[in-house]
Amino acid sequence: MAVERSTMPVLPPAPPSRSRVLVKGLFGSVTNTAITLAILAVLAVILPELFRWAVLDSLWAPASPQSCIQGDGACWAFIQDKARLILFGRYPPAEHWRPILAMALWMGAIAVSADWRQWGRRHWPRFLLVLWAAVLLVDAVLMAGGAFGLREVPLEMWSGLPLTIMIATFGLSSAFVLSIFLALGRRSRLPVVRWLSIGYIEIIRGVPLISILFMAAVVLPIILPPDLVIDKIVRAQVAFFLFFAAYMAETIRGGLQSIPKGQYEAADALAMSYWQSMRRIIVPQALRVTVPSMVNIFISAFKDTSLVVIISMHDLLGTTNAATNDPVWLGVYVEAYVFTALIYLVFCFMMSWYSQRLEVHIKTGRR
Repeated sequence: MAVERSTMPVLPPAPPSRSRVLVKGLFGSVTNTAITLAILAVLAVILPELFRWAVLDSLWAPASPQSCIQGDGACWAFIQDKARLILFGRYPPAEHWRPILAMALWMGAIAVSADWRQWGRRHWPRFLLVLWAAVLLVDAVLMAGGAFGLREVPLEMWSGLPLTIMIATFGLSSAFVLSIFLALGRRSRLPVVRWLSIGYIEIIRGVPLISILFMAAVVLPIILPPDLVIDKIVRAQVAFFLFFAAYMAETIRGGLQSIPKGQYEAADALAMSYWQSMRRIIVPQALRVTVPSMVNIFISAFKDTSLVVIISMHDLLGTTNAATNDPVWLGVYVEAYVFTALIYLVFCFMMSWYSQRLEVHIKTGRR
């Protein structure tokens, strides 16, 4: 007698819930349990003291500098008094609405440009060019003034958070474009192009960023003709993007090497030229692979903008140092660096969060 087999499909087991995965990761083994308990013990010691310092014993305005120095808690009255100086530096206090509006437009343009749902659409690049041209023009008028009844503010007075954002955005975007050509040049079959790219990358990576900033600030004015004067901000910006372009180029070169040979052969079979195959097939795939490494460079570069303080440029860290040097508040400085560190943390976290979302989107598209 024949036995009929069931035609009902066998469903895979349901994936474990996030809570079970978390519990297993924390207490799934003796080693994990020991590490978890050790971390909890350290946090049990640190967090209450941190909460007491930052909240319970903290001092707010109108606390005096003497009471802050003698107190045991955080002196947030110092931040209340110096927040404008830390954020905007030497920019005229009566005109602080202008850098605030300029940063809002800048960050809005970055948010629009980061919308991956629009990538690949036909008119998207043109729209971004128009958007950024308009934002740069409006921001230049807002920051510099001298038009539409706005008070003129020289470049030497641009400082604080707006300067940090401008250096990072301009430097990273310019470095990203240059790094693609450097990575392609290092893999080029033309000996001159290949060796020039290799020489540039190895020389730039072999010296610290501080030395390049010093050359841009001190040596370059000596080399240039006396009639040609380039502002220090522009020179620092050029040094910044030239430096990080070399690091990005090596990351992109690694991505290019990971592309299978069949992709190149497929482009040749479609009778594509070199630049067509690079633009449409090879480089997009290489950039997908390098997203985590590139974001790591972006975060590092954003923090390294603080090095411009060495050449007497008052970025966010420079204005923080200036705030702590006030004789009235002499001795109060921890709160200023905590406040500045939180600003850096917010921007770096936003970049990390976006990169993780971008990786999920890329994997979904590939599936």
